[in-house]
Amino acid sequence: MASTGTDATYAITGASGRLGGRVARRLAASGTGQTLLARDPSRAPRLPGATVVPGSYDDHEALVGALRATDRVLMVSASESPDRLRDHRTFVDAAARAGVAHLVYISFYGAAPDATFTLARDHWHTEQHIRAAGIPFTFLRDNLYADFMPALVGADGAIRGPAGDGRAALIAQDDIADAAVAVLRDPGPHAGRAYELTGPEALTLTDVARILTETGGRPVSYVPETTEEAYASRAVYGAPDWQLDAWVSTYTAIADGSLAGVSTAVEDLTGHPATSLLQVLRAAADGPASP
Repeated sequence: MASTGTDATYAITGASGRLGGRVARRLAASGTGQTLLARDPSRAPRLPGATVVPGSYDDHEALVGALRATDRVLMVSASESPDRLRDHRTFVDAAARAGVAHLVYISFYGAAPDATFTLARDHWHTEQHIRAAGIPFTFLRDNLYADFMPALVGADGAIRGPAGDGRAALIAQDDIADAAVAVLRDPGPHAGRAYELTGPEALTLTDVARILTETGGRPVSYVPETTEEAYASRAVYGAPDWQLDAWVSTYTAIADGSLAGVSTAVEDLTGHPATSLLQVLRAAADGPASP
């Protein structure tokens, strides 16, 4: 039977990454012991009370051993690849076999089998596999990361893509981490639920460019592309078709309103308001945040 209260056991995936690392640092800062699963254990953070174990998503037996009878598990989605859905299913099957008591899965806003953003379809199929596996779960469906907006800017100071005048309710990674910790700490009320995690407002890429200009010290503009122009401008990278589709559909999902809805889920789960893009960028300029 799963433990409750202070003796619950925790396992965190993706701890060497931005999101899983944020969750792991929050748990460590509160004195909570945890197991960190990492594809490359040497890259995992060294945190008080944390044990690092090999945890590649494609290694079923290693995952079963690492997750054996763990109460609460954070499953951060695997890196983008043609095999991501297969790897997700391997992880979920291992979690079920290991007897995990509650799985918190980081999904994507509006996950659906026909989502405009192609990678959101993988998240929907992963959610369905989790449901079928019979593991108590909570899905945290995050919108596009506010933290990644500077990476959209090209060397010429322009954001280019077929987003039109559409909007996205960008979310701070710190808010996702706070929400994940809140659910991990007390999963019972959230069992079987999916939360659409968003920032406090929906922004156009023109808005994003303006805010980046205000905070970054150089002019940034948004230059709309057609879908055809977007594929042509990205073809020079030699990426496979599925990757090109993912890149371009990030923008077309903004254009058609798929990412525009604003929710109160961050405040409902964490007790604090969602963080705006302006706040995220100012905090990044001021230096690393605390756990």
